[in-house]
Amino acid sequence: MACFRLAGWVRGPRRGFTLVELLVVITIIGIMIALLLPAVQSAREAARRVQCANNLKQLALGSLQHEGKQGFLPTGGWSKGFAGDPDRGFTNRQPGGWHFNLLPFIEQRSLYDLGQGGNKAGGKRMAETPVIMFYCPSRRRPIAYPFTSSTNFVNIDRPSAIGRSDYAANAGDGSMDTNWAGPASYTEADGMSEATWQVQAGTSHEATGVIFRRSQCGTAAITDGTTCTYLLGERYLCPDNYEDGASLDNDQGWVVGYDGDVNRWTTFQTLPSQSQPRRDQAGIGAGAGNVMFGSAHANSFCMALCDGSVHWINYSVDPDIHRRLGNRKDGTQVDVSKL
Repeated sequence: MACFRLAGWVRGPRRGFTLVELLVVITIIGIMIALLLPAVQSAREAARRVQCANNLKQLALGSLQHEGKQGFLPTGGWSKGFAGDPDRGFTNRQPGGWHFNLLPFIEQRSLYDLGQGGNKAGGKRMAETPVIMFYCPSRRRPIAYPFTSSTNFVNIDRPSAIGRSDYAANAGDGSMDTNWAGPASYTEADGMSEATWQVQAGTSHEATGVIFRRSQCGTAAITDGTTCTYLLGERYLCPDNYEDGASLDNDQGWVVGYDGDVNRWTTFQTLPSQSQPRRDQAGIGAGAGNVMFGSAHANSFCMALCDGSVHWINYSVDPDIHRRLGNRKDGTQVDVSKL
């Protein structure tokens, strides 16, 4: 009898991955990811550095537009006790600082106008509004953060959260005192003589920077040259307090006048060792961090000069050169391109 074998019944040997082979493949994939991850992170940080530098470029150009229209760079305002007020113009009658005064020059006019007519609720909304251009993308998200400061504003309702900034203006290489909350009212402020204002630290009788308390500094007053003088740049911030506002260098918002949250110094007379710019470092915050420039970036921080150019400065910059770049009139010209 013939014997037939149905084709459908013929089965060859089956072969699949063994456990050992699967583990080898997983290991190889893991190694490849580990090799690629630093490159991906490096590319992301490079993109963040470009964005940070672009932020400062736009802020610097806005400052020069302000100078072209008003005759001086944005004023530094009065103190941390006052928010910007659109009804008081751009002169030293303006209590708000340089961030506020730049708003119309960086396409934020509607935000600038929120407090018109003494609208304290509108001023509160303004203070609570984050401006993306004010944040370094390497440090934190551009959102409003809790406002926990014991200082209340004279001219706006108290916000529960506040827009912050990672950038500060150059107030010079002299002394600083940002503890003064300012006058108790507009009436008191408008009644103060110039001599009374000048008693406060950081005013024109001693300030050597370009944006300081009640400043009205034009480029003509920058006798060392606009290419040799800091305008504004990245400020140091303790990473322990990026979000909670618990440190003196991070308890206010962009909306305030003269304060360590929005102004920095290239040297500080009583704390010279704490004036050197540095990378953000856990454990170094209140009492030191509210003086110096610095950033979250490795190796260098970004600064805009008074000519509108933007430069990356190494943290190891010579302290005396860094100090001189903060002084608009010390008679020394520094070539930043060689740093």
